[in-house]
Amino acid sequence: MAKKSTMEPFGTFKFRVIVDTEEDVFRDLELATSSTFAELHRSILEHFDFEDGEMASFYLSNEEWEKGLEIPLMDMGDGVVSMDNAVLHEMVHQVGDKILYLYDFMRMWIFYVELVEVGTSQDDKAYPHLALSFGDAPDQDSKEMDAMFEGDGVEEDLGAEAGDDEEDDEYGFGDDENFDSNEFDGYYEER
Repeated sequence: MAKKSTMEPFGTFKFRVIVDTEEDVFRDLELATSSTFAELHRSILEHFDFEDGEMASFYLSNEEWEKGLEIPLMDMGDGVVSMDNAVLHEMVHQVGDKILYLYDFMRMWIFYVELVEVGTSQDDKAYPHLALSFGDAPDQDSKEMDAMFEGDGVEEDLGAEAGDDEEDDEYGFGDDENFDSNEFDGYYEER
């Protein structure tokens, strides 16, 4: 059972949103505590100059930035939370709470979102509000589509499971004495 928030729904949250790039790039975004995760999603995209239109999810996280409860962009129709019905003050409870935000599941843009301040709303300020911008946002298309497979340990895990230190051939497969080209029913051509 989720813990009940003691947050005042009329206050503000300031989130530091750091994009996972080699350069230090972050934005401090202020939102009303009564905002939804959909509003946080749109604010991140706006202030990092990303276009909307790709799949995205938030994940409540811990100190090690591990994925917890998923808050997907779309309502999957199974009564589970989605960005449209998940309210910030019901999911975020104290300074230091962490959230992972994944955008574009083909390019796997990862944003580290941390609650850095709880405040009171100001009548002269419109929310969401960009409180601080540091660094140049990366181009949304600057990551290759296959970047999600690089350096994620998949290759190492596969090699470790096979217990195979043999050198890969030109197609990324090790030398396999048991390979039978007849299994391809004529689709395999020797080069």
